[in-house]
Amino acid sequence: MRVKLADAAATEEFARHFAACLPERTAGWIVLLTGELGSGKSTFARALIRGLGHPGVVPSPTYTLIEPYDVAGGRVYHLDLYRVASEDELYFLGYDELDDGLRLIEWPERAPRTGTGADVRLTFHY
Repeated sequence: MRVKLADAAATEEFARHFAACLPERTAGWIVLLTGELGSGKSTFARALIRGLGHPGVVPSPTYTLIEPYDVAGGRVYHLDLYRVASEDELYFLGYDELDDGLRLIEWPERAPRTGTGADVRLTFHY
């Protein structure tokens, strides 16, 4: 399926609709966001997390690598793997312990193992 998103507002709206389509409990789900730098992955992620019920600020996890959020349906872990140099770093990040929530992963190609068992993969293009 292809969806044309004209701007950031359209990307945010799509993310809110996507959030509404997810089941009430998303523990164990993996959503991958791939695409070029600046193509809308973070905009989508922020809007999705807000759409799932997080009322506060949603900072980019570019430097922290993982940001956890408590939402109505459970937990969301927003991961940004752009700065991950090796898939082995997932162990030190505690990746395997994040299955109690939805893992929303930007730059999953930096650690291909994250794609194993992914429920949804969204690819963003200019």
